[in-house]
Amino acid sequence: MAMIKVHGHHLSTATRLVLCCLEEKQIDYELAFVDLSAGDHKQPQYLALNPFGVIPTIQDGDLTLFESRAIIKYLAKKYRGQGTELLGNNVSEQALVDQWCEVEGQSFNPPASTILFQTFVVPIKGGTTDEAVVEMNVEKVEKVLDIYEERLSKSKYLAGDFFSLADLQHLPCTEYLINGCGKGDVISSRKHVKAWWEDISSRPAWKKVTENTTA
Repeated sequence: MAMIKVHGHHLSTATRLVLCCLEEKQIDYELAFVDLSAGDHKQPQYLALNPFGVIPTIQDGDLTLFESRAIIKYLAKKYRGQGTELLGNNVSEQALVDQWCEVEGQSFNPPASTILFQTFVVPIKGGTTDEAVVEMNVEKVEKVLDIYEERLSKSKYLAGDFFSLADLQHLPCTEYLINGCGKGDVISSRKHVKAWWEDISSRPAWKKVTENTTA
């Protein structure tokens, strides 16, 4: 079986999402480093793979695929029966996985990503964090996590008592919220959310991905 080639950056949240899925599914892959600071993602060679000029992009044989959430869903489907089952075992479980994946994409990620951008990315680029924007988006994240707290008081993971793509999708941004942005209290102040985070962030696949901090 051909090795999957991942074009991305090891510190990118979207790239880390894909790498974690590959590790969970026990799929062989090669990471082709895309140097964002050098503008590699805007060069013709990369734009031929992904016309939007963002990372990651994967090549699996004749298939070239971008958008991280589409990639991990593809991997979970194609390699079903290998590694961790991430989609659920029946139609009802699969529907719940899809539901909570949508919640992550539509309700959790937008404010979480804004916090990350303002507190982590803007200063790196020489700008000043807009604290009002951060505070507004922290409030949005907390409202989502209040719903998670209720949900996780009834099930071990978001879609049920099994780890799935719905949980996996939260790993990259939450990791940076805690360790890059200093917003760990939004997690630690909620008993069930805290237990859930400690569980999913201690998985071997995720630990392997986060241990790679150099190109």
